[in-house]
Amino acid sequence: MLGRVIDPSPTPDAPQPLPERAAETTAERPWPVRLLSTKIRDYVARMSPVWVEGQIVEHTYRGGSGMQFVTLRDTDVEASLPVNMLTRAYDGLAAKPQVGDHVVVQAKPEFWVKAGRMSLRASDIRQVGVGELLARIEQLRRVLAAEGLFDADRKRPLPFLPSVVGLVCGRESKAEHDVVVNARARWPQVRFEIREVAVQGVDAVREVCAAITELDARPDVDVLVVARGGGSVEDLLPFSNEALVRTAAACTTPLVSAIGHETDTPLVELVADYRASTPTDAARRIVPDVAEERQRVTQARRQIRSAVAGMLSREQHGLDSVRSRPVLARPLTMVEARQDDVTQRLRHARHCLDAALLTASGQVGRLAAQVRALSPASTLERGYAVVQQADGAVVRRSDDVAAGDAVHVRLAAGSLDAQVTATTP
Repeated sequence: MLGRVIDPSPTPDAPQPLPERAAETTAERPWPVRLLSTKIRDYVARMSPVWVEGQIVEHTYRGGSGMQFVTLRDTDVEASLPVNMLTRAYDGLAAKPQVGDHVVVQAKPEFWVKAGRMSLRASDIRQVGVGELLARIEQLRRVLAAEGLFDADRKRPLPFLPSVVGLVCGRESKAEHDVVVNARARWPQVRFEIREVAVQGVDAVREVCAAITELDARPDVDVLVVARGGGSVEDLLPFSNEALVRTAAACTTPLVSAIGHETDTPLVELVADYRASTPTDAARRIVPDVAEERQRVTQARRQIRSAVAGMLSREQHGLDSVRSRPVLARPLTMVEARQDDVTQRLRHARHCLDAALLTASGQVGRLAAQVRALSPASTLERGYAVVQQADGAVVRRSDDVAAGDAVHVRLAAGSLDAQVTATTP
């Protein structure tokens, strides 16, 4: 019997083995959908049960069905997962969850190969209590306060007279009526851009955030108002949602919150530029009262008129007082008094001068007589003469000259020159 040699290499028509790992797949050697779905199912099946928190957005109880189906959504982002639970386990829950409730679910992830989707198989569903929700809100408040979102220096002043008011409120709500009616009663010309949204429930955060973002982007909107009008703690939970609070904090338009809940303060009121106690209070805050403003203008005009009249009266009284003074009634009085004083002093000066001249004249006369009596001229007039040498020296003794010297003889009237012929001691 002849043997055959078998080639271990596959023939071109033989099927290729599939890659064991996803990293080994190529365009020529891909995984079929069934294999990928199976591997995802096996991977998910190895996951441990997990506690998940969310909000129930869809649920219809089916009593005759062996399975209950619930849709669980994240409260901050648009992410949701289907949850299924055996009806007998659901009926055994202490409190049946309703649509809108915040719950924590103990579930094990599972992947459905045929549908290609993942769901959670729940074994327990527990509602989150109001106390725990408030504790979480308080924790979020501390975190946001540490970031400075509630600081007073971030608060912007509201415009005195906004041209357009952006209003975010519930659909056909009393809060909308209170804001619009009261605002127009105060200032009829005010215009509104109204966005009616869900203000409670699973869609509240998304719709309110979208409305705030849209109105904030409009350049003609000068102030934003978020109004609700009160409600239970559970109803107001969207207004303490972190995503909504951060959207309000990022708003560049002045924001007024009018949630209208005094017992518990939603976080959006802490980040708002002004917190109104009610929607009616918000209407009074965003626009002035035209009647009050007219009254203020009238009062201001009256005060201005009174102030001007009082100032004119005071100035007129002062002017009359100044004009009644003697110096202004007879402006020459001061000059005349000074003129009389000057005239009197001139007269006195002349009298003193005349007396001084008279006295001095008598003294001069006496001195003149004495001078004449003592003057050599008077001696000469009596027949004496003054003999002077050539150098002008007076000859007093005969030995002051010698015979032959020329001398000058001064007489009472005239003079003559002579020559000494002889001297006698």
